[in-house]
Amino acid sequence: MEKDTILVLSGGLDSTTMLYEYRERIALALSFHYGSNHNDKELAFARLHCERLGIRHIVIPLDFIGRYFRSSLLAGAEAVPDGDYAEDNMRSTVVPFRNGIMLSVAAGMAENEGLQYVMMANHSGDHTVYPDCRPEFVEAMSKAAETGTWNRVQLLTPYTLLNKADIARRGKALGIDYSETWSCYKGGEHHCGTCGTCRERREALAEAGINDTTVYDLPVRTSGLK
Repeated sequence: MEKDTILVLSGGLDSTTMLYEYRERIALALSFHYGSNHNDKELAFARLHCERLGIRHIVIPLDFIGRYFRSSLLAGAEAVPDGDYAEDNMRSTVVPFRNGIMLSVAAGMAENEGLQYVMMANHSGDHTVYPDCRPEFVEAMSKAAETGTWNRVQLLTPYTLLNKADIARRGKALGIDYSETWSCYKGGEHHCGTCGTCRERREALAEAGINDTTVYDLPVRTSGLK
């Protein structure tokens, strides 16, 4: 298959799965350093997997986000709420138009590199919390990229209607070791096990029948997970 695609790669469970599933068409993985609590943890895994697969990897700094935008993702571990991955609890973690900014850069890079597609690993669990993960955003952003580039770059989001457990099942079939990905929004030495993204991760891996070897600060037996 022709390598015609840029993947926006965070180093988390979803985009790492997409990296492996679509590796035959990915010419470049693009990551962003924007100053989040967990950015360095994620990027270490993004680099690891790109090196393992022999996929070119570029990290682009977006430090203005950390300086000028407000979000608990940018305000230190203590600002990130514990509890369920739900809108009322996770709203503070929204980084305004983050995906829009990153996809704009990725579309420009795709035009620059002569590539046709940009891939993003948004999924259905993100829709209620993050407006820039929803199907209508994807459609509008793809149209903008196609209209605004000479080679008519398009956005591909094959996980949009899947949930995180569906994605984990795909990763299980691909043999991905999810302990080599990062989800925790607090960005400590280990996954905290209690924030919304840790809980969503643990539940998805359990539903997919995956033995979760991730190190958590709070063991699963006391986490309150069902």
